Amino acid sequence: MRYACSLLLIVILPVVSSNVNAASCTGQFANPITDICWSCIFPIRIGGTTVTGLDQEDTANPGGFACACGNPPRAGIRVSFWEPFRRVDVVRAPFCMASLGGITIDPGFDAPVASRNRRDGMDQSSFYQVHWYVDPVMFYLQAVLDNACMENVGFDVAYLTELDPLWKDDELTRIINPEVYLFANLPARAACAADCVTASIGFPNNLFFWCAGCQGNLYPLNGNIQAHVGGVQASSLALYRMIAKLHRELLMWSATDENGMCGYYAKPVMDKTEYKYQMLYPIPQTKKIAGKCCQPLGRSTALWGAGREYPIAGEDFAYQIFRKRNCCQGAIDLRDMAD
Repeated sequence: MRYACSLLLIVILPVVSSNVNAASCTGQFANPITDICWSCIFPIRIGGTTVTGLDQEDTANPGGFACACGNPPRAGIRVSFWEPFRRVDVVRAPFCMASLGGITIDPGFDAPVASRNRRDGMDQSSFYQVHWYVDPVMFYLQAVLDNACMENVGFDVAYLTELDPLWKDDELTRIINPEVYLFANLPARAACAADCVTASIGFPNNLFFWCAGCQGNLYPLNGNIQAHVGGVQASSLALYRMIAKLHRELLMWSATDENGMCGYYAKPVMDKTEYKYQMLYPIPQTKKIAGKCCQPLGRSTALWGAGREYPIAGEDFAYQIFRKRNCCQGAIDLRDMAD
């Protein structure tokens, strides 16, 4: 899916410099072979049977073996897997493209710079910019070709929060999340502890849709992190909010459960169990902990995030996102049967 700001990049991408604000912009191109946790695509299920799981975490799947869809009409079998489909930068310097090697785009205007502030000598808050990339890595590596269950598009820069006036302003952000007023209280915040527990032992709980697990509160849907514990925790929360924000703006669609069998569908309130993610930069998350090298949204960063933030070159972050995909893999075109 392409977003509106991709068109603007046609104008500003030629104005690129590798040394503009170089001291505060770091990154590298991820190696798609060695830097991606490929075991995260599992479990793979075909016709209701797990073909291979590699002891990876999964969510519930629709039952049954056969399926049918229209437009075009086809019959096939049910499949499910976790597709690596997006990449995210969480950076300090505006227009710093960490996933593109640490280059900085110079569009000719200023944008809010990342910050960290300490309040009353105790709590620390922060702000980050986020870049959203279309990254169907299995397609452009030609691992799978011409498969209707995957995005058959190329790599693209799709969304820059520097161009979004809502990303820095809490008041403007309330336009898309007016329900924030319901959860600005102690009981609602305390309930997020339960979401932290469920996310750390499995997947987050959609009942607590205002929570971001161990990362904190999901609201507001912007880059203002009210409780900054560390760079890995804060950047994971910014990633979490970006996914929720794009769902709310109908720029991100779901692809799971029975409704996703025949295509993508709109879901303004994100299903938190649909996503896993792994770090690509500054230290690729490929070493497994308890047999896994990626995690659901909201899981504690205490184990997998340890030592992954370090001064200067290790304060910008890039992540790979995996989305759960349930699909009707077409084997028979029903139009042929009608002829």
